[in-house]
Amino acid sequence: MEQKPITKAIRIQTDRTNEMEHSTPLFLTSSFCFDNAEDMRAAFADETDDNIYSRFSNPNVQEFTDKMVALEGAEAGYSTATGMSAVFASFMTFLKNGDHLLSCSAIFGSTHTIITKYLPKYGIESSYVNASKPEEWEAAIRPNTKMIYLETPTNPGLDIIDLDFVGKLAKKHKLILNVDNCFATPVCQLPIQYGADLVVHSATKWLDGQGRVLGGVIVGKKELINDIYLFCRSTGPALSPFNAWVLSKSLETLDVRMERHAVNALHIAKELENHNKISQLRYPFLPDHPQYSIATKQMKNGGGIVCFNLKGGLESGRKFLDNLQMLSLTANLGDTRSIASHPASTTHAKLTEAERQAVNITSGLIRISVGLESVDDILYDIKQALEKC
Repeated sequence: MEQKPITKAIRIQTDRTNEMEHSTPLFLTSSFCFDNAEDMRAAFADETDDNIYSRFSNPNVQEFTDKMVALEGAEAGYSTATGMSAVFASFMTFLKNGDHLLSCSAIFGSTHTIITKYLPKYGIESSYVNASKPEEWEAAIRPNTKMIYLETPTNPGLDIIDLDFVGKLAKKHKLILNVDNCFATPVCQLPIQYGADLVVHSATKWLDGQGRVLGGVIVGKKELINDIYLFCRSTGPALSPFNAWVLSKSLETLDVRMERHAVNALHIAKELENHNKISQLRYPFLPDHPQYSIATKQMKNGGGIVCFNLKGGLESGRKFLDNLQMLSLTANLGDTRSIASHPASTTHAKLTEAERQAVNITSGLIRISVGLESVDDILYDIKQALEKC
């Protein structure tokens, strides 16, 4: 019987030393030695899978990558230093002067900066479509469109995009479908099952789960990943062996962690959805979410993010954050510790006011990354801060 993906995430290990350690050892080395000139020649000619240099490959990095490939149901993968280097590599490997990128409008702020500020320097065009208006997607495809990029759930507004619909659209027009699966993780959602060619992650978030290290990963079709490997091998966004080792161990608990994150988040969403200081609350598995039916079709659970709009706008948002007693104020998400952030002044501050309004990032929007503390303690801290804003 073939092992389940969550079992592979625990049991996959790289080649070990003769000591046969139960836990994979660290391979903290910049390069690897060869027994003779012929072995070295064969490795550089790509005739073997031998490690050469840790910018190219490393046993710890390969173990983490192999686990992510198993979890996502992909053919191959490549790991990078950060999530943004994974996003950038997935763009620059395949897009060239004259190409067009079609993206959902609700995306992480740094991704928006890459698309609007840096891709144009290479002659790459782009356009946005509303995540909640699928009827706009096909009309936005141009003759030079090469790739569709999306997040689902989106950051930070938690729009849900129908992966089955977009997968069929990409296949119809022979486009590369590139999905950021960071918010959901592979234990909650599998974009490849719906036609995604590439799946990217910021491993810094839920995959690590404890706010310790930076990392990124891209998985997908073997021929596409090979092109990404060649691009990254030359440009150098390599994941460090130590970070890979930490991330690989983290994946062993990803399934149980995400189940608890989602249980806590759903409970908090239900408790707060009618709060008198909140004008709107979103969580994918609440029945009043606009894309609830899509979320429950393609996601195992609603994930660990809850967002809500405060009636008092910017001033209320500041008061809420300043009055939190336990939740952390930090530039991250996906931690064991619950985190509160104000996207309009932090992660999406580089967007214009019009751009933020277009993707429902209001001045009073609060994003909660729900941690693994007692749900009663999380809820108490949120409620007491709400009463003071």
